[in-house]
Amino acid sequence: MTPAAAHDQNVTCARRTLQTLNLDTRLARLQGDYYSVVPPTPVAEPHLVAFNPDAAALIDLDPAESARPEFTQIMSGNQPLPGGVNISTLYAGHQFGVLVPQLGDGRAILIGQVRGTSAKAGRGELWELQLKGAGKTPYSRFGDGRAVLRSTIREYLCGEALHGLGIPTTRALCIIGSPEPVQRETVESAAILCRMAPSHLRFGHFEVFYYRGEFERLAPLADHVIENYFPQHLDHEKKYAAWLTEVIERTARLMAQWQAAGFCHGVMNTDNMSILGLTLDYGPYGFLDSFDIQHACNHSDDSGRYAYDQQPAVGHWNCSRLLQATLPLLDPEPDTAVQIAEAILERYSEVYVKENLANWRRKLGLREARDSDPELINCWLQILHRSRADFANSFRRLAQIRAGSDAPEPMRDHIADLAAFDAWVTNYRARLRQEHSDDAERTERMNRINPKYVLRNHLAQAAIEKAQAGNYAEIETLRLLLTNPFDEQPWMEAYAEPPSPELQKVEVSCSS
Repeated sequence: MTPAAAHDQNVTCARRTLQTLNLDTRLARLQGDYYSVVPPTPVAEPHLVAFNPDAAALIDLDPAESARPEFTQIMSGNQPLPGGVNISTLYAGHQFGVLVPQLGDGRAILIGQVRGTSAKAGRGELWELQLKGAGKTPYSRFGDGRAVLRSTIREYLCGEALHGLGIPTTRALCIIGSPEPVQRETVESAAILCRMAPSHLRFGHFEVFYYRGEFERLAPLADHVIENYFPQHLDHEKKYAAWLTEVIERTARLMAQWQAAGFCHGVMNTDNMSILGLTLDYGPYGFLDSFDIQHACNHSDDSGRYAYDQQPAVGHWNCSRLLQATLPLLDPEPDTAVQIAEAILERYSEVYVKENLANWRRKLGLREARDSDPELINCWLQILHRSRADFANSFRRLAQIRAGSDAPEPMRDHIADLAAFDAWVTNYRARLRQEHSDDAERTERMNRINPKYVLRNHLAQAAIEKAQAGNYAEIETLRLLLTNPFDEQPWMEAYAEPPSPELQKVEVSCSS
């Protein structure tokens, strides 16, 4: 049985068509200036580039629907989703630390909310279908409202890559291509991504009304979020404080997961921060190859504001902006509201420190906590940093260390500071022996937390270049690979290799 066939056996999906999806368009019930109704702009000659059966299962969609001409027409925006809506939402945001008082879905249009009912979806979760690149909206400003094939492939693949790693993220149902030209640094072909999330609401959706002084808009929006995504807080005496506390805690956990995975977002503006604690808006992202703690994956980020080592602090700052924007919900007395917000914000650091340390312990295969663990972890990361060692491969190699051995480790060949490494390995082995670590069990456990495969930029770029030449097979190859990133897949060994010096030159920027 091929890997693809084995994977397909695990994808069970209720047999719903596009005409019989379980639509539940709750966002459209909000009354006021939260969104604009705007239809997508048709594109010429749409065609299916990629389809994700795992995402289809979340909304009970029969994968066979993707072969119908109507599917391509609907997912390109050329035809409406039966019973759906056409909504683009309004938000603001701090971009690179500077408030932009009005942004919004400048090229994204929500075409429907679907409640999944299959066992695969679980508990009838609500999913938004949003067409990214579907044309101009009232919030496009000077943009053309389009996306390009390059950027849609990157977002399609990375959502699935993070999901495979167990990191909360938006998903993607499909990519639709078109020969219609779009001007970026060069002329590229248009594409539309149908992305999915329980909600695409962001911190910026609250900022826009706060900075407009339209405080009366905050409560209905917050009530919508709580009712549909945080119902456990509905009857809480201080429901807004309880809800915001959970948002801040989710964000802190997400930052800890990004750091442990070596994932760099690239544009952590508040308008790119999910109110559900999801990874949202994939532009100039990157997974670390050679470990550089100050790596900035966004070529446009000259100051390194969103570098890898800055992400936790930026997450904290962004949470402070959300709390600023929701002060009117916390208490009618401004000073009291500020005190409540400050207490909530303290949870960020508490949760982040706890989760971050726990994640690194797991990556090192440590089952028990010791006071010396932060020093052991930081020393290891400094060795990787000085060596510019490959991040993913270094942790996979670390799983091969044997607690009772004194033999030199083969991974020394990938380390620059051998004296520091040898001393660290001695301490690491001693630490493992303290908790009576079983080598075989630890190796298996570490290999379930440290991926063999990540979406390196050169892999995504190879898929893009093939797709631009009309060959879409590599997109599906990567999607299937990244669905099981921890598994040894001998036939895919080359995909675990770090990029060559030439391939390391692949750059991504905000246009990505």
